[in-house]
Amino acid sequence: MAIFRQRNRPALVFFQWLVLFPLFLCATFCTKQTLAAPVPTASASCAPLHLAPSIPFTVLRQYPHDPRAFTEGLVFSNGFLYESTGLNGESTLRKVDLKTGRVLKVYDLPAKYFGEGLALWGGSLFQLTWHAGIAFQYSLHGFSPERRFRYCGEGWGLTADKNSLIMSNGSSQILFFDPATFAVKRTLSVLDMGRPVRLLNELEYIKGKIFANVWHDDQIAVISPKTGEVTGWIDLSSLRRELPPTAIDLNGIAYDARNDTILVTGKLWPLLFEIKLGQD
Repeated sequence: MAIFRQRNRPALVFFQWLVLFPLFLCATFCTKQTLAAPVPTASASCAPLHLAPSIPFTVLRQYPHDPRAFTEGLVFSNGFLYESTGLNGESTLRKVDLKTGRVLKVYDLPAKYFGEGLALWGGSLFQLTWHAGIAFQYSLHGFSPERRFRYCGEGWGLTADKNSLIMSNGSSQILFFDPATFAVKRTLSVLDMGRPVRLLNELEYIKGKIFANVWHDDQIAVISPKTGEVTGWIDLSSLRRELPPTAIDLNGIAYDARNDTILVTGKLWPLLFEIKLGQD
């Protein structure tokens, strides 16, 4: 029997190869297919989807803007810009000449604070901080600190209507605060055709709507303060053609009520744009 197995070993090996080779091919093919299949990444799964209609706009003017300003909040009042800038050790509250971009007045926050959203209400400026959970109230003209308030969570964007300070915190939620006590009055969930709009950042209240920057997005969401529904998007990606690679996030919305125009800029942007909504 040993001699028989020895003589027929080549045939046995050939037979085994015929049986196993298709299985080997199948395993190899399936493995390659699995490795070659695209794997969803965080950036792909979190890519912003804009379902509400696009709102047309016209660029009217460009103004110089401090390219070192890490813009987190923007207000326009009586012909001047008021700006909150971020980064620990570099955070400021500023009064800026619109036409020249020159900083006319500056208040430096202590290095432990990262400046965030800015709003004007009742003749005072209110400035958020990112992680500290503290909002500062200043006099409009002298930047003298008047009060401070505590709130839960992070502070991102801030604006105001006639009755409330309105805050974003990087989620899809917008909070309405009592300006006198900073107590939360109500919370609003922001949805675009049923989808939560996350990473809401700088805010501006314009003619009964909340305009919101979205972190890492070149579009502004226009939001109903009653329902939280996004009623439209303003796609400002075309402004990138005028900007250097060092300009990062679009972040900064201010309303010029007298001219019915909107001022927009961003973090480390050397320019500020004045736009008007609607067709040419």
